[in-house]
Amino acid sequence: MFRSRPVLATSAATVSATVSGVFLLSGLVGAPASAAGPERDAASATAGAAERVVKDEAVLTAGQGGVTRVKETIVYRFAGHSGFTRTYPTRTHESLSEDRVYKIGNLRATSPDGGPTKITKSDKGTRTTIKVSGGGNLTGDKTVVLEYELRGAITPMGAAEELRWPVIGGWKVPLDEARATVDAGAAIRSVNCFTGPIGSTIGCTQYYTNHTHTQGVYAQQGMLPGEYLTVVAGLPAGTTGGRALYERRHTLATAFSVNAVTSAALAGLLVLLGGGVAALYLLRGRDARVVVKKAAEGDQPPVAGNEFEPPDGVRPGQIGTLIDEQADVIDVTATIVDLAVRGYLLIEEEDRARTGRTDWTLRRLDRPQADLLPYERILLDALLTAPDGAARDAVKLSELGGTFATKLAQVRSAMYEDVVKQGWFARRPDTVRSRWTITGILITVLGVGATVALALTTEWALAGLALIIAGAALAYGGQYMPAKTARGATVLAHTIGFRAFLERGAIPEGDAVASRQRIALFSRFLPYAVVFDAVPKWAETVKDAGERAEGADNLYWYEGPAEWDLSKFAESMRVFTLATSGSISQSRGM
Repeated sequence: MFRSRPVLATSAATVSATVSGVFLLSGLVGAPASAAGPERDAASATAGAAERVVKDEAVLTAGQGGVTRVKETIVYRFAGHSGFTRTYPTRTHESLSEDRVYKIGNLRATSPDGGPTKITKSDKGTRTTIKVSGGGNLTGDKTVVLEYELRGAITPMGAAEELRWPVIGGWKVPLDEARATVDAGAAIRSVNCFTGPIGSTIGCTQYYTNHTHTQGVYAQQGMLPGEYLTVVAGLPAGTTGGRALYERRHTLATAFSVNAVTSAALAGLLVLLGGGVAALYLLRGRDARVVVKKAAEGDQPPVAGNEFEPPDGVRPGQIGTLIDEQADVIDVTATIVDLAVRGYLLIEEEDRARTGRTDWTLRRLDRPQADLLPYERILLDALLTAPDGAARDAVKLSELGGTFATKLAQVRSAMYEDVVKQGWFARRPDTVRSRWTITGILITVLGVGATVALALTTEWALAGLALIIAGAALAYGGQYMPAKTARGATVLAHTIGFRAFLERGAIPEGDAVASRQRIALFSRFLPYAVVFDAVPKWAETVKDAGERAEGADNLYWYEGPAEWDLSKFAESMRVFTLATSGSISQSRGM
């Protein structure tokens, strides 16, 4: 319910008399005219020349549908400008995500005495600025009649309607006299008005209803720049049928809201991720199915009686690349051991007690390279070629640190080429991974940009977020996209059986397997044990070989320091593989 405020009876005559009395008293007790008169005259002239609103009178007519028609008669004192601007508060934040809005439309301006009439309207933030301009600079008082239609200023409140609008104000210059009239076409139940900034609770100079209570009258004497005269009128319910207007405000919270667009995007993401899982299953699942089938068939089993063979003579570096679809550093290290076992290198362990450090020398052996695979030949040449390009017969493992990384990349690239040449993969696994990963990263970056753009301008930011998730999932899933061919899966099935044999670390006892044969068998399969990380277990097979046969306490391809025997080989090989992997992969420091 609205409460009628008592009408202030302050009149212009009373104010004028009071002001006159003040000036009269000032004249009686003031300084001599000869001293103060010129200064007072100059101040009066300056004040008269400054731009200001001499009078602003507005009539608000409340109509059906909540449309309020406003006719505002402005007497503006110009001092060299071609027009003026006014600012209206047309948006208020009701909540974190909703604004109440006031819509100003059908703007027009006229002038009976040559004032400006061209109107420009602009909205920024919570304010609407109206600029009225003319064709040239103006001086003196000009009258401008500004008319517009206002929507959203009437609000149903129980058994009443309330019209509230800061109808006068928002000027950049002072205002001398403001007056407003609300014509409701029905009995006005209550009136109120406020002056000052928006939200002020300071009452205006005067407000009342006419004798028929169909008009509310409001007045204010003197207003500073930026102040408003806000009028309030309580009308009977259903007088206009007007309602407040609300709009959803774009914030970070609303930017990520769930709606039809974002829901569709998230549903599409689920379909995409589901399709990715299905694709991975078809690719990776095919590998698993072929492996199980071939292992069940027992086609060319890797272990048969006393015969222990890797699958189809596949070499350690190839097996390492086949198993995890990556040419790892450990695969290159296993290849170095394999080159030694096959007679291309001699590995000499230095005596730590004499040198004060653990190191090995890789020495070239004179053997034709006809049966070397391309990646093996590249690796052997890289090991025994000095940084200046000259060939060398030996190199210390410690000397490779910081100089071999570039050559390592060439070796690994050749290993990828080899598994494709063997028919185990249709395309290089590293290339497949890179393509999927790069695609995923590009989609993620695109999603980040789209999310930021959508968050700033729309409520569909979740669609961009869905794109980020899809791109990240694609980049991650790309690591699993390389797929083996049926031939590659068959070799993998044999490899699994061979790995199980090495991990058991047991050679059947019997006369057929003497100590020297045991050492030869151990050496032959050791590079594979390096790939499978089964060196400690596999070394158990020759731990006591030196005790069984005289002279069997060394290997033909590995020479330990004095007092070294095969019982210490497992630890020597563990340290060697770690040192080798570190040395060949270490980049040169700055």
